[in-house]
Amino acid sequence: MSRTDRNDREVLILDRAAVHDAMERARIQFSDLVGRATPADLRRRSNGTRWTNRQLLFHMMFGYLVVRTLMPLVHAFGKRPASWSRRFAATLNAGQRPFHLINYIGSCGGGQVLPTSTMIGLMDRTIHALQRKLAAETNENLALTMHFPTAWDPYFHDTMSVFDVYHYGTQHFDHHHKQLTLSDPPAAI
Repeated sequence: MSRTDRNDREVLILDRAAVHDAMERARIQFSDLVGRATPADLRRRSNGTRWTNRQLLFHMMFGYLVVRTLMPLVHAFGKRPASWSRRFAATLNAGQRPFHLINYIGSCGGGQVLPTSTMIGLMDRTIHALQRKLAAETNENLALTMHFPTAWDPYFHDTMSVFDVYHYGTQHFDHHHKQLTLSDPPAAI
């Protein structure tokens, strides 16, 4: 193995660890946010969205479910000519208006129907599954890329790798975390 190959491999290992740790931080934060939120906190409007805090918390958790769902798609398109995923992304971009409506309504409903304890459990299971899958990925699989519908999400780029998609969930989580309007936890005595 050349020095360059070794350095690239070391960077990838560090990047994997960073993405794993970021997912773990989000998992713990989510449990804390949901666990300490009062009923009034959950009903309060979020900042910069039309969702309540409860609905936004559901949406933040749902971002990791999206990552889990995208993985087989990115692996499959990553092994095909780029033109395949380019056409697929263009088709999805053309349907952005219905997507945004479904995304909004889905989080409204999911946030109201799913008990908060279930949201915490689903977040835990989903992140643990993603962490296990990330650890098992080969470097070659992590480098597979496909085109994405950039009109669907500000964190979707024209081309994303499998590795980028693992990181997307936390970018999405951190973005929306700033929009929550939960009360501050009581001060320690």
